[in-house]
Amino acid sequence: MNTLQLGTKGMNGPKVSAIGLGCMGMSGVYGPSDRAESIATIHAAMDAGVTLLDTGDFYGNGHNEMLIGEALKGLKGSQRDAALVSVKFGAMRDPAGGWIGYDARPAAVKNFATYSLQRLGVDHLDIYRPARLDPNVPIEDTVGAIADLVKAGYVRHIGLSEVGSQTIRRAAAVHPICDLQIEYSLISRGIEDDILATCRELGIGITAYGVLARGLISGHWKKDAASATDYRMHTPRFQGENADRNLALVEALRHIADAKGVTVAQIAIAWVAAQGDDIVPLVGARQRSRLAEALGALNLTLGADDLAAIERAVPKGAAAGERYAAAQMASLDSEPGRA
Repeated sequence: MNTLQLGTKGMNGPKVSAIGLGCMGMSGVYGPSDRAESIATIHAAMDAGVTLLDTGDFYGNGHNEMLIGEALKGLKGSQRDAALVSVKFGAMRDPAGGWIGYDARPAAVKNFATYSLQRLGVDHLDIYRPARLDPNVPIEDTVGAIADLVKAGYVRHIGLSEVGSQTIRRAAAVHPICDLQIEYSLISRGIEDDILATCRELGIGITAYGVLARGLISGHWKKDAASATDYRMHTPRFQGENADRNLALVEALRHIADAKGVTVAQIAIAWVAAQGDDIVPLVGARQRSRLAEALGALNLTLGADDLAAIERAVPKGAAAGERYAAAQMASLDSEPGRA
């Protein structure tokens, strides 16, 4: 497993595996999941050299952190020491599972961190980041509070999530930022307009989530097989004619994948990885079989002709529908004119 450094230019950012495991789907977001298989998948990832585990304290309302904590207890010695846990905080939910805003006040930052440390069963958080920009709290205050936790030894590195260039610069002026977590895939390429260049200027890495667009471009998702509890069915790209148009893009990719003897998912993951050695794709595998498929993308080298063919099959801006519902899009600082 190759490793990449998140945060350069003297930041002493963490070295992580060239691919990370996003654990959100293990906590019911995409429908029912199996606890034992989820833990086995985390262990299989670590066995394969994956060191970066990504979660959020609001995934399953704490369930995901407790699941990862249980998995970590099953690791020994150097393998346990190699595990790096990245945690997002700040998104608030009600008892019915609804989203009720963001809280990134300094006191809330430290409160959320305290609960995450307990649920994960660890003495520090490797990377800690606000899930979204709190419009009521200056980013300087939020990052300053995390910096206090760094000084106290409870956090090792500070990250950001789904914020724009101006916010990135303001945050980096307070404390070194090791990475920006943001959606990046063949059908979500907004960071190429400005954000990616800003991060590269400042030596900030990218941890790219949604590299398979939540399964939409995995080559496996079908409209008639979605669970009633699958939140994706409330997002525009998975609905009606949008889904049909997006699945047509998948079929175009499938022709390329078949010609190379690989899967659509492997093409999509390899494309993200090929965009720079400062980009770490996060794959949301919930099962060992899907993990094995994703890891196979690391053995796939895309040449100039391959990349050109992929671009023709899925041009920038080809996706039908927004990546989130309107209310969520409005909260994204990373989307120009949205926040």
